[in-house]
Amino acid sequence: MDSKLGTSTFVELGKVMAAVDPQILKQIFHQANIKNQWFTHDNMQQAWQSYIDMFKNDMETWMAKYDFVDADSKKNLNIGIIMAGNIPMVGLHDLICVLATGHKALVKLSSNDEVLIPFIIELLKNISPELYNNVSFIEKLENYEAVIATGSNNTAQHFASYFKNVPHIIRRNRNGVAIIYGDETVEEIAKLGHDIFDYFGMGCRNVSKLYLPEGYDIKYFYEPLEQYNDIVNHNKYANNYTYQRAIHLMNLSHIYDNNFLILFQNTQISSPIATCHYEYYNDLQTLEAELLEKQNEIQCIISTKPLPNLSSFKPGEAQYPTAWDYADGVDTIQWLLDL
Repeated sequence: MDSKLGTSTFVELGKVMAAVDPQILKQIFHQANIKNQWFTHDNMQQAWQSYIDMFKNDMETWMAKYDFVDADSKKNLNIGIIMAGNIPMVGLHDLICVLATGHKALVKLSSNDEVLIPFIIELLKNISPELYNNVSFIEKLENYEAVIATGSNNTAQHFASYFKNVPHIIRRNRNGVAIIYGDETVEEIAKLGHDIFDYFGMGCRNVSKLYLPEGYDIKYFYEPLEQYNDIVNHNKYANNYTYQRAIHLMNLSHIYDNNFLILFQNTQISSPIATCHYEYYNDLQTLEAELLEKQNEIQCIISTKPLPNLSSFKPGEAQYPTAWDYADGVDTIQWLLDL
């Protein structure tokens, strides 16, 4: 596909998304929520707006990074996309990449996210019938020539074996981590709350692990987060919080608890819903070396200060990556162009 055509198409899609009648969008959100109660109106609205912003602000710069000159002369391949459903529309980015590179998308939706992405593709119908016709939503993946699949670590291992004979990108579990220095402002910690609690902490960019300086007083972390305390009024989150708290009480674990977020000292990056793991550190250079070793487990790092050898985001920015902040660090567009 001509990069300028692709850019203008997606910019227009963003405008159409922004202009959808609020009542219609409310109905679509309601349908999605019936299928998946984790998809609240606020969460879906946040994800919806993030794509509108991406189409508006990022497309021209993003597409300009690539050489599409030979793309039109290549055979358009059938690219299977097995999508996750942990947060609203999480698989849309991969679909955009496939369409932007002129390939055809065979989309296996997650049962947790079956409403939103098809609705967006319907909006594409009047903008670009060509791209619209390059998307097929399927129940069983077949006749594919390459695959992008997202799943848990166990599922990803199965995917890697099953799709070993075709080009593939297999996305595994990843999480966000945050480095606390001890001199953060109340506002910075409050913004970090978004990185922890947005989408109930279920996204790969959500912070699930804190690195705290030795001697850090936990009250400086908990007090700015009080504004998020209504999260525990969500039934499914409350059930997870109650369960995790009960497990720790039975195990006589040493935990910190503010009645909606449990902090538990653990070396693992990934933590259960309503829980955030933490570790103490003494030396930033040693910590950075450890994070470099664990890059395959980390999607993004939140830090108020720049890190010499690692890219990072400021507090509150985890769920607002640019279009070229690829999952797992794999440049999906270039991979598709090279097929």
